[in-house]
Amino acid sequence: MSPERAGRLGVGTVGAGRVGTVLASALAGAGHALTGISAVSAASVERAETMLPFVPILPVPEVVRRSELVLLAVPADELPDLVAGLAATGDWQPGQLVLHTAARFGTDVLAPARAAGAIPLAIHPAMQFTGTSLDLGRLAGTWFAVTAPAPVLPIGQALVVEMGGEPFVVAEADRPAYAEAIETAVSFSSAIVDQSAGLLGDIGAPSPGRILAPLVRSAVENALARHSPTLPDDPL
Repeated sequence: MSPERAGRLGVGTVGAGRVGTVLASALAGAGHALTGISAVSAASVERAETMLPFVPILPVPEVVRRSELVLLAVPADELPDLVAGLAATGDWQPGQLVLHTAARFGTDVLAPARAAGAIPLAIHPAMQFTGTSLDLGRLAGTWFAVTAPAPVLPIGQALVVEMGGEPFVVAEADRPAYAEAIETAVSFSSAIVDQSAGLLGDIGAPSPGRILAPLVRSAVENALARHSPTLPDDPL
């Protein structure tokens, strides 16, 4: 298996949430063909029709059966049962790439698909998604955690690069710690902004979000700089 295997694929997406529709759109922009997407709720159907208007909305088994790369963009709690259920009904295919986007899982959760001959990949973008076209531009430079068996790791990395991201390898055993780091960053930053905005609102400050924006951005940038290595040619 070579990185070229990830070159031109028929991509099916299970889950028309904020992440699935955006990543599918990014893969289409890289030249892959979108074979179908599953959507259940009214919101997910509307999102799929908006972001991917020419992609058929299909039942999950049909999406899987007609695709060379299956993108599983579902909540982490639903992923184990979904993978096992598709294995029980014989929908996984030998040689098929199966990629999930859950932060806390590596490829062990895809064991039922792997037993059927599928090739497992775990790729998580360290980004908050809106589920709109705005996210496509934000993918550029976003870091993606990649976990995969060594022989197919280059495929996962190549897919990330095609979507505009920066891949970095996370070991199977380290995925829970990675997920905790991501969740901590998101939850704490959101909670702190909400609390600060509330205090400003209580004293009658106009547009607390606009007041806080420069402060929060500069504070976060300074904190991030302390944890980013300075390159030799970096004037800072």
